[in-house]
Amino acid sequence: MDTAAAIPPVGPPAVPQVDIRSERAQARRETRAVLFRRPGFIIGLVVLGIWAIFAIAGEAITPYDPFNDFGVGHTPPGAGHLLGTDRLGRDVLSRVMAGSRDVLIVAPLAALLGVGVGAFLGLIMGYYRGLVDEIISRIVEAFLSLPVILVALLTLVVLGSSNLVVILVVGILFTPIVARTVRSAVIAEAQLDYVTSARLRGESGLFIMAREIFPNVRGPIVVELTVRFGYAIFTVATLSFLGVGIQPPSPDWGLSISEEFNNMISGKWWPTLFPALAIASCVVAVNLIADALQSVASE
Repeated sequence: MDTAAAIPPVGPPAVPQVDIRSERAQARRETRAVLFRRPGFIIGLVVLGIWAIFAIAGEAITPYDPFNDFGVGHTPPGAGHLLGTDRLGRDVLSRVMAGSRDVLIVAPLAALLGVGVGAFLGLIMGYYRGLVDEIISRIVEAFLSLPVILVALLTLVVLGSSNLVVILVVGILFTPIVARTVRSAVIAEAQLDYVTSARLRGESGLFIMAREIFPNVRGPIVVELTVRFGYAIFTVATLSFLGVGIQPPSPDWGLSISEEFNNMISGKWWPTLFPALAIASCVVAVNLIADALQSVASE
């Protein structure tokens, strides 16, 4: 009998391999479960979902044509027109519903641009530090010292007003704020052992930032995105109100307020009030979602 074959090998017990992707998927499921137990998050999603439906469906679901259906000007809210008509006789409800389209295109794209570029700069600043951080930080601080609305106003006057220009201007103005936030998160992560281990393995800086640090600062970036989205809605509406943002004949909310707010002193309040409430509802909904995300991320 071969006794060597009968004796089991001596050594440490086999360690089961941990499926990192499975763990991350489980963590995401738990996070979603916690979020959907928060009333603020649900309310925010529902409100934004309603406006998104209005933006996608557009004139297909509005009671009247928001552009060309002209009736009696400044008809007060009533049975024929639930929210009344504006100075040109256009149905205010139809224009408020259709006005969500431009806002929900321009504001999210501007927020995505600002957060994307800002997160990239924040990763570079926080990881490399030294001269790179010093140069970019001085540029960021210079931008942060400027009033956002005033810079956007002057830039749009020079470059002209179009949805693309508004997206670029608002996105670029949000970039320094996001870069500073992400930089702080990256600096904290860059001191941890897993980053040191990656450096000792000879991994490149780009790999460490993309595969090691970024997944661990993704939470603050997502929160920053929702916060910037709310600010973008308000900023786009303000620029439209000032006449340099979204242009006629769009039923954009800020533009509608700009066209009608002078009539409030004569008692024609409805063409101004309802677009203003639409802006407020969108901003509050986004802030509810952002608060829920930030609360879950900090737990």
